[in-house]
Amino acid sequence: MTKTKTKPKVSSKPAVTPEEREQQMVSLAMDLAEKQLREGTASPSVISHFLKLGSMREQLEESYLSKKTEHLGAQIDAIHSSAHAEELYQNALDAMRKYSGHESEEEL
Repeated sequence: MTKTKTKPKVSSKPAVTPEEREQQMVSLAMDLAEKQLREGTASPSVISHFLKLGSMREQLEESYLSKKTEHLGAQIDAIHSSAHAEELYQNALDAMRKYSGHESEEEL
């Protein structure tokens, strides 16, 4: 009779946030999927999932999403910058009105 070696389970600290808990679950699922693939016991859906991850289309989609995220970030920055510029213009106009002797827009 041969004994199989089993790895002792390493307990990690408990998750504090839902995001950390989700990450722990994903990590456990990935470990199990890797074990099944190595042992040849993985289901067709697990095999298909990892084949899809390695496909060129998946890589292109991932690259597209990354670029789109960068683009949206740049748009957000542009909106903030535009709002700041508008505020500066308004301050300059107010200063010019004061300088010309008008205290507010209502006097014009």
